[in-house]
Amino acid sequence: MAILTIEELAQTLQPAQAIAGLDLGTKTIGLAMSDLSRRFATPRPVLKRVKFTQDAEVLLAFAEKEKVAAFIIGLPVNMDGSAGPRVQATRAFVRTMGEKTALPFIFWDERLSTVAAERALLEMDVSRAKRAERIDSAAASFILQGALDRLSALTRAAD
Repeated sequence: MAILTIEELAQTLQPAQAIAGLDLGTKTIGLAMSDLSRRFATPRPVLKRVKFTQDAEVLLAFAEKEKVAAFIIGLPVNMDGSAGPRVQATRAFVRTMGEKTALPFIFWDERLSTVAAERALLEMDVSRAKRAERIDSAAASFILQGALDRLSALTRAAD
């Protein structure tokens, strides 16, 4: 497994390869998937976290089933850009996943992704209970969409 920058990923991706977005929480992992053209991010059901080994197995089974080419994982930096304990936990998760898969991981600044997801769910008039169930996958979708937009810009600049 490699940790790549978004620019490195843009150079290595083949056409029609999907990418997964992850919002790593302490109790859940929000999931999102791109379409094969990598234009749109779609939320997927949230994974309930159990133990790392089980979480990794479920995540890798999902990746195999969906033919994931890479993971974009939200990096929860503080608003001032500093790295707190959640950043360390996310980096540790990715390092440990590296022992289990060759799929690349790309860290993506996730500041305000949960706020944006919450706002979008409110605008869709989703109930409080349903928002709690869907917020992590909606945040993963925002994280992934940001990365997809950047990949698109990099592709246009290269052409």
